[in-house]
Amino acid sequence: MQKLIECVPNFSEGQNPKIIEKIAQSIRNVSGVKLLDIDAGFHANRTVMTFVGEPNAMQEAIFQAIKTASETIDMSLHKGTHPRIGATDVCPLVPIAGIEMDEVIEISKNIGKRVWDELKIPAYLYNESAQIIERKNLAWIRNGEYENLEQKLKNQDFNPDYGDAIFNPKSGICIIGARKFLLAYNINLATKDVKIAKEISKHIRESAPNGLKNVKAIGWYIEEFDKVQVSMNLTDFLITDIFTVFQNVSLLAHQFNTQVTGSELVGMIPIAAITKKNEKKSLHNVIKNANFLGLNDVKPFEPSQKVIELALH
Repeated sequence: MQKLIECVPNFSEGQNPKIIEKIAQSIRNVSGVKLLDIDAGFHANRTVMTFVGEPNAMQEAIFQAIKTASETIDMSLHKGTHPRIGATDVCPLVPIAGIEMDEVIEISKNIGKRVWDELKIPAYLYNESAQIIERKNLAWIRNGEYENLEQKLKNQDFNPDYGDAIFNPKSGICIIGARKFLLAYNINLATKDVKIAKEISKHIRESAPNGLKNVKAIGWYIEEFDKVQVSMNLTDFLITDIFTVFQNVSLLAHQFNTQVTGSELVGMIPIAAITKKNEKKSLHNVIKNANFLGLNDVKPFEPSQKVIELALH
């Protein structure tokens, strides 16, 4: 069976099309890799790219993308609504087919070492690749964001996994790791009051007393859509699926005297994430469920471009 890895790096640039295209082209230039999706957010000033390929080709494509981001993005000038701490802020690797998590972890380590050796960007391992328990949590590494990074690097507990604890003002740090599929999922509210989104986020996230497992959430206002959103990461959709999240946010919105108008998926998803457990994994059910979730609310949802299995064929 062919070994396939997905990579979903988040770059701290969502406003300059020329920079985004340079990074994308550095990925396309590597034979054996297919760039499936580019999802740029102007207000978040962040772009998520999704590409798939065999391990050796993916290692090269990932490094070239990080290198290009380091050459074209200046973090000292960066402003955006999404939390960030580096030019290539986070670089997740996900096993797709024919490969075990342990092998993907080793690949993430190889990339981290090369990022320091050749680019002098301190590299941190997170999630399944983490060597320190706290670093399994992306938020722990990113806490304080770029603005507090120089001070954080003076703390011995924050020594990089690869490299010296030096402040790279242009590129920040790079967070790399193997993980399961993560869904970046935003639910839109029929209100302009961002406080409501923040309150719903407090109730829905896993850390809340009755929160949903494997759900991280914040509330924000996205100027480009003129929408208040509950913005979430679903770190294991097999534990808490997208339909459960949608239902719970809808109920909470009603309690705050508003309602859900629709939702948004950032990046790509496996077909299992948008079909219910007892449903056939078909285009018909993808379209039906996309309509139920209102995934066309802020921009078109095209299954052939957003669902990994459909995009690969």
